Amino acid sequence: MSGTEDNEKQLSMEELLDSYGPGSKEALRVGSKLSGKIISIGKESVFVDTGSKVDGVVDLAELVDENGDLPYQVGDTLDLYIMSMRPGEIRLSRALAGVGGAEQLKDAYHQGIPIEGRVTDTCKGGFNVEVIKHRAFCPISQIDTIYVEHPEEYVGKTFRFLITELGEGGKNIVVSRRTLLEQEEEEARQAFLGSLKPGDICTGRVSRIMPYGAFVELSPGVEGMVHISEMSWSRLGTPEEILHTGDAITVKIIGIEKNASGGNGKISLSMKQAGEDPWNTVERKYSPGQKLAGKVTRCMDYGVFVEIEPGVEGLVHISEMSYTKRVSRTRDEVAPGDVVDIMIKEIDPVNRRISLSMKDAEGDPWIGIEGRYRTGQRVEGVIEKKEKFGLFINLEPGVTGLLPKSRISRFHDPSSIERKQPGEHITVVIEAIDTTARKLTLAPGDSSDEDDWQRFSGSSGQPVSSLGEKLQQALKKKK
Repeated sequence: MSGTEDNEKQLSMEELLDSYGPGSKEALRVGSKLSGKIISIGKESVFVDTGSKVDGVVDLAELVDENGDLPYQVGDTLDLYIMSMRPGEIRLSRALAGVGGAEQLKDAYHQGIPIEGRVTDTCKGGFNVEVIKHRAFCPISQIDTIYVEHPEEYVGKTFRFLITELGEGGKNIVVSRRTLLEQEEEEARQAFLGSLKPGDICTGRVSRIMPYGAFVELSPGVEGMVHISEMSWSRLGTPEEILHTGDAITVKIIGIEKNASGGNGKISLSMKQAGEDPWNTVERKYSPGQKLAGKVTRCMDYGVFVEIEPGVEGLVHISEMSYTKRVSRTRDEVAPGDVVDIMIKEIDPVNRRISLSMKDAEGDPWIGIEGRYRTGQRVEGVIEKKEKFGLFINLEPGVTGLLPKSRISRFHDPSSIERKQPGEHITVVIEAIDTTARKLTLAPGDSSDEDDWQRFSGSSGQPVSSLGEKLQQALKKKK
């Protein structure tokens, strides 16, 4: 070779390096790996920014998926290897492939460049793999990151491998797909961790459930934990009430602890904060006087808490539990989990309080009572309670009248009434109705006392109001 040719060759190399930009001789070299953004997509090639004056080119066919679609777009970042460098062009590839010799295998082995290989068949302990027209062996434990139950499913497929052992002359080649997958997963894990920040909304899959919460896989190798208190706006006894292993859920990143090396460590998640606080819409959805059903969540001495929707509870005070009876113990009437009808009495969204009533939801039995009962009407009731001043008689749920002792003593056999006990039935007559005071005055109305009732009543059925009138009626009968 003449001196002139040597000078031309040297000039060509200098021009080549200069075209890549300052420092490119060290940064860019055949076999090195680079990350670059896609700057344009052609019919057969994809062009990538290499960080130098010369763009990289990778064949489009290398990047398409199983359906022949390109899963990337302009702006996406690709991790590729430099296959060759010529003036004005840098050829890139995801892996070495095709025909090559021992030198290409050595480059791939020493520089950690992935190579394409086709699994030809299974053999003892693994698979035979064809790589760059050479036969290689892949142990069964190195074909995937998961347990291989059916080795035959890998035969005939093409994967990317790393050469882990290389004998002289390209013999005794051992490859690993698992090593490459683990490297890629770790790179993806670190990239994902680096992109996380509090406030982000992510999707994940429940990987483990513990008594105190659930672990959620956000990305391969990246887990966060949802504490039970952050699972729902409702109160939960156990995570299993709403979650199962394998469930896909949406979560919000609420905390990231740094580890000793300064990287991201424990990740705290929230399911409930990934959605809107239900109290923000309470005033729009509910109003005083509205009737609805709710689930009892807690029974206290002073009342019961009822959930009207997940995360929104109201209080039914013990005095608002029943019109029909006097409630002394809330647990005697309802239990957690019971569904009850309630009416909203008052809403205080600022303090997150709602006042509820069970008795108003059932309806006030005194409403329309004058249409159901009239003075002089003979009805049957049940003795509810005995007092020194008379008997309380229940006519219907929530409607109780008083049979005064003074009314009982007027009759020829008052002891027959006084012997009756709570729970026994008794026939009475409506003597007076006071809707304002919610009182009914009763008189005995069984057959044995009917004549006495008529004797002390006017023809209209109204009670005689004066003793003189009663005496006059008695004297007339004697004449």
